[in-house]
Amino acid sequence: MEYIYAALLLFKAGKDITEETVTAVLQAAGVEVNDARAKALVAALEGVDIEEAMATAAVAAAPAAAAPVAAAPAPVEEAAPEEEDHSEENGMAGLGALFG
Repeated sequence: MEYIYAALLLFKAGKDITEETVTAVLQAAGVEVNDARAKALVAALEGVDIEEAMATAAVAAAPAAAAPVAAAPAPVEEAAPEEEDHSEENGMAGLGALFG
């Protein structure tokens, strides 16, 4: 995700999104940069109108956020008393015999 954030930051700043600028932003943020991922990001964004893509994503997300879902109350279950597991304690007792 940090690669996409770097590209968005560069876009908002009005800078060109290149391998060098993406790498510089990531290094400034203290991220260990994978050159292949930076190159793939720049290649994937070539010819993409980022502003239009963000507007489309915002419109697609709005109906999902606007539709509240009524949550049904969860049925209350009584907890059954749990049996204690002494197997770990028994194992530790056996380990004590190893050290005399």
